Amino acid sequence: MSTRTSAGVCLFLITLSIVIGVCAYPHLGEKVISHWNTVGEPDGYMPRFFGAFLAPIIAFFMFLLVFFAPRLDPMKANIAYFRKYYDGLAILFILFFLYLQIITLLLNLGYTSNIVQLLSPAIGGLFFYLGIVIRHTRRNWVAGIRTPWTLSSDEVWQKTHARSGYLFQTAGFIALLGFAFPKLSFFLIFVPVVMAALYGVVYSYILYRKLNVPVTKKKGRS
Repeated sequence: MSTRTSAGVCLFLITLSIVIGVCAYPHLGEKVISHWNTVGEPDGYMPRFFGAFLAPIIAFFMFLLVFFAPRLDPMKANIAYFRKYYDGLAILFILFFLYLQIITLLLNLGYTSNIVQLLSPAIGGLFFYLGIVIRHTRRNWVAGIRTPWTLSSDEVWQKTHARSGYLFQTAGFIALLGFAFPKLSFFLIFVPVVMAALYGVVYSYILYRKLNVPVTKKKGRS
């Protein structure tokens, strides 16, 4: 799928999200539930307009960021090597916001469920595919684990992303378990992915130091 086609798919999904918002708007109350705590209980509200249209608004700005940021990257030539994965991730992000909008509207229209539990499969799938993208990236300023150490060395970048990619995929599998264990959903979703991200940062630093700090040889006895 070409980048132009991917962009077209994203715009179609955003348009669909706007249509859903228009259809749901007359049926919503003046205040719409916009936030839930870790056990799925409502604890935040927003005006009806944003309840209906915040998701497509965010998705549209994300679309602009994702598709135009690579043009500003000094290492944009490297993005071409994994562009199909990058474009696929863009579509997945827009789909995620569409899904989030639908379940949020359904819960506001009277359907009862644990939103954190419902989000578990979507977030798990997002993390899993993100791991695939991470494993295929090359050094750039737009996508990946961009630490001072990965951006300074191709070897550090490649080794860090090879390991971290599998960790993010594992985090995706663990997040899926949140659907089966709703009381643990929040922790199953966020704890593994935070640990995977921290591992990538720490590992990139350790590897950079290992590759760039010269080893002093001990002098032998005469």
